[in-house]
Amino acid sequence: MQTNLAPEFKNTPDGAEAEAILRKCVHCGFCTATCPTYQLLGDELDGPRGRIYLIKQVLEGEAPTRATQLHLDRCLTCRNCESTCPSGVQYGHLVDIGRKIVDEKVPRPAAERALRWALKEGLPSPLFGPAMKLGQSVRGLLPAALQAKVPPKQEAGAWPVRQHARKMLMLAGCVQPAMLPNINRATARVLDAAGVQAVVAPEAGCCGAVKFHLNDQDGARAQMRANIDAWWPHVEPQDGGAGVEAIVMNASGCGVTVKDYGHVLKDDPAYAAKAQRISALTKDLSELLPALVQALRGRVKPPAGLLAFHPPCTLQHGQQLRGGVEQHLGALGFQVRTATNEAHLCCGSAGTYSVLNPGIATQLRDRKLGHLGELAPQAILSANIGCITHLQSGTATPVRHWIELLDEALPVS
Repeated sequence: MQTNLAPEFKNTPDGAEAEAILRKCVHCGFCTATCPTYQLLGDELDGPRGRIYLIKQVLEGEAPTRATQLHLDRCLTCRNCESTCPSGVQYGHLVDIGRKIVDEKVPRPAAERALRWALKEGLPSPLFGPAMKLGQSVRGLLPAALQAKVPPKQEAGAWPVRQHARKMLMLAGCVQPAMLPNINRATARVLDAAGVQAVVAPEAGCCGAVKFHLNDQDGARAQMRANIDAWWPHVEPQDGGAGVEAIVMNASGCGVTVKDYGHVLKDDPAYAAKAQRISALTKDLSELLPALVQALRGRVKPPAGLLAFHPPCTLQHGQQLRGGVEQHLGALGFQVRTATNEAHLCCGSAGTYSVLNPGIATQLRDRKLGHLGELAPQAILSANIGCITHLQSGTATPVRHWIELLDEALPVS
């Protein structure tokens, strides 16, 4: 695709990156076939190809409008289009650039600004935990829409206390410890059973995804730098000892973001090299499964029933990790299947998307649950807290992280 950048974008990092991405696009339209919003809305401008054209027009000097902003807002950033694209167009990076530029030129209504501010400042805040506890204590009195965002209080079990020579860092996350604390503790217990100690750096907070995708990219970069600073003593110990083997992410939305630190901070002279190192060390929890299978084989007593697995977009498209959870849990005796139809499509959670675009998010959720329900599973498994809570709001079937089932299948030590 030929481009002719407007003077304000020429010789800028964003302009150069966007132009390189645009030039890869051959406008074949394969992406529209796997775009959830295009399938629901049927509007070319609500598909990747149309959004690419809108961003191209803005970069070439055409003034964006409120309609431009809305079409970009309706993108889930599921990156399914990247899995489909034969030309390797990095649409996710392009839409981040496009949204930032459009938001700088198109003012949002006051109510919309307030909601987005509350999300980007509230979710990563230390006050989120107490607020969630309060919400859980009065959950039965809350309106249905709010109840869906407040899961019942969860019993989390104990954090393992054994010391191991092998150590891996784990990001606690911003909302996961308050909403579903058992995910982190189950992760630590399974790693402990395999002879690995999970280490948490208390100073590390939100991965930066919430602010970045709400166009507070400077705020997100500050969070990323703070995490790098918190992790660095564990990566490069000053006493000359061995650093951690990996940084483990049990929320695929966080994992895809931390794996992108090297890209986001590539122009930061103080952090570029460290960010690259952090991204290289980062692994989704499912990437440890081959080693866990070897360590735990013969000790696992899986449940008898069928389990349905919903692979989050941040896992299968953002990180390009497909089939590992099903394959390796199967090797341990679990009966795990993905939906036979549209397993590649987004469930509609997409971070804060289900709050900002509830109509589309609910349609996608119900569509996804319909396909999963055809399997008649005893539980639905996933790998990202956003997907888990969003799907659970539409079904009575338990929706859980796969690591919790693996933890329960191990003998108590």
